[in-house]
Amino acid sequence: MKRKLIERLDQGPVICAEGFLFEIEKRGYLASGEFVPMVALEHPEALENLHKDFQHSGSDIVEAFTYNGHREKMRVIGKEQLLEKLNRAALKIAKNVADNPINGGEPNLMAGNISNSNIWEQSDKHSQNEVKRMFNEMVEWAVDEGADMMVGETFYYAEEAYTALDIIQKSGLPSVITIAPMGVNEMMDGVPILDTLKELEQRGADVVGMNCFRGPKTMMPFLREARNILKCHMAALPIPFRTSEEHPTFFNLPDNDCPCPAPHGRTFPTALDPLYCNRYEIREFGEEAKKLGINYLGVCCGATPMHIREIAEAAGLEVPASKYKEKMENHFMYGSNERTAEHMKDFGDKA
Repeated sequence: MKRKLIERLDQGPVICAEGFLFEIEKRGYLASGEFVPMVALEHPEALENLHKDFQHSGSDIVEAFTYNGHREKMRVIGKEQLLEKLNRAALKIAKNVADNPINGGEPNLMAGNISNSNIWEQSDKHSQNEVKRMFNEMVEWAVDEGADMMVGETFYYAEEAYTALDIIQKSGLPSVITIAPMGVNEMMDGVPILDTLKELEQRGADVVGMNCFRGPKTMMPFLREARNILKCHMAALPIPFRTSEEHPTFFNLPDNDCPCPAPHGRTFPTALDPLYCNRYEIREFGEEAKKLGINYLGVCCGATPMHIREIAEAAGLEVPASKYKEKMENHFMYGSNERTAEHMKDFGDKA
């Protein structure tokens, strides 16, 4: 029997991999900058393998890769006619992986996805109505394709997040709503971050939290404060990059030591590689989040299967990929194995 989302969260941590844009781009199946998930139609086997890799690393939720697969973005690239086909393909792929967990056992949850539209304007009813239309159709397709839950993510307008929640609630599916404040440290319609999270809880969201834009250091302070005022389940899915108080999001992170800067003049999104958090930073974030009682955990844009494994293990879970975690004791130079040659150990500080 497959447990529902809230039942799982009540019983312990639930891991969700998302933010597939960067990883699938690095695998050669998506254009950076444009970031449209055409991979669902053009290379479905690559998307299926991506989901399986994250599943192997501990993701309990297979989130359909429909981020940026909405009507407006499809218009931008001139492929609006493929909108429904793309969405249904991504949902079917996710459903197939979710229904076939590694080593058998309980199936994963399949999540439909809606997100920041990038056309929402605070005082423009026309843009808001267009966003509602986009959200409605994507939620309908997710329901049709058997989604167990809906994720509404990466919202930087409070009202857009509320709108997403309202539409998801009408579907009857459990809702996870996560916001992504930009560097001004409030929502772009002027609503304080904590007020937005509290309002989402009061409106009945099943899970409320933050995702994307911010790394562990600049997301965790808000999570600490939010935990003090929220009673519902919380979500925490940072990006795996070293954001700072001076540069709280990854949009304007500097890399002052780079002799070959990106031609477009910023590290985001194609030159962030030297700014990655290491696995121990991700683990530390996961451990603190778990201590705060945050049970919906993951990593967003930039996540690799290794990051998801670290989050899962930080939450106290043993996952299939745990078999392959580091075993430095058997390293040829830095190991402690009795067969490690002494002369090789001596090379350690000279290598």
